[in-house]
Amino acid sequence: MDINYELYKVFYYVAKTLSFSEASKKLFISQSAVSQSIKALEKKLNQPLFIRNTKRVKMTPEGEILFKHIEPAINLIVRGENQIMDANTLNGGQLRIGASDTICRYFLVPYLKKFHEHFPNVHIKVTNATSARSVDLLENEQVDLVVTNFPNPRMNTISHIKKVHEFHDVFIANNNFSHLKGKRLELEELLGYPILMLDKASMTSEFLHSLFQQHQLDLVPEIELSSNDLLIDLARIGLGIAFIPDFCLPEKDPELFVIRTKEILPTRQLIVGYNDKVPLSEAARYFIDSLI
Repeated sequence: MDINYELYKVFYYVAKTLSFSEASKKLFISQSAVSQSIKALEKKLNQPLFIRNTKRVKMTPEGEILFKHIEPAINLIVRGENQIMDANTLNGGQLRIGASDTICRYFLVPYLKKFHEHFPNVHIKVTNATSARSVDLLENEQVDLVVTNFPNPRMNTISHIKKVHEFHDVFIANNNFSHLKGKRLELEELLGYPILMLDKASMTSEFLHSLFQQHQLDLVPEIELSSNDLLIDLARIGLGIAFIPDFCLPEKDPELFVIRTKEILPTRQLIVGYNDKVPLSEAARYFIDSLI
């Protein structure tokens, strides 16, 4: 079907903003031109793409299906344009990374610092997302690379994966639990204490629940949060025993100690992942090499 790319471009901005007026601003054309383009596209596809009323715009089911295909295509075109304009140099351009808050703060910061010192003109854009959501960003060409926890079943669709760091998870508590210092607890014994952990949207939560299930134990946490920083803060004031990656452990914190377990907790990794749908920029390739 011969449909002008510009019609799809207009559709993308209307679908992204759910506003004809906002789309017109981003495209630097009149709102009437946006409306006419959408009508033309709907006529060619013989399908309504938006439900319009005076208060808001909403995509139809057909519009949502089309958007799922158009969004990665537009991102792919933009990325290609940027790479050509950068001319494969490190004197400009952008490095786009997807990673969780925890990985950014506790692992990536020194690498970002080093990269910026070497290439100050390359704009660094970090999109914070869970490890699972980071994969979506990569598949939709919204980032060049992701750094996530592994195992991560979502990474099965990613063509290139490299291990960059190995770590263990640990249980930490404050001196309210000092009677546990020097002891090795069975996982079943830990169930008698309030457990603080990340929420179900995280790979870490999935990992810990799976670990307890392997020992026929049902883990019911006292508190679930979306931030390891908050877990550490709550453990520090004695609200419970927090489960965090060891690379987040505060150095020489007199208020916290690690609780050892009799069961050996499996090692996990941090990995960098990228696809080869579009060649990596020199900036992205340098950053990946610096991690390994």
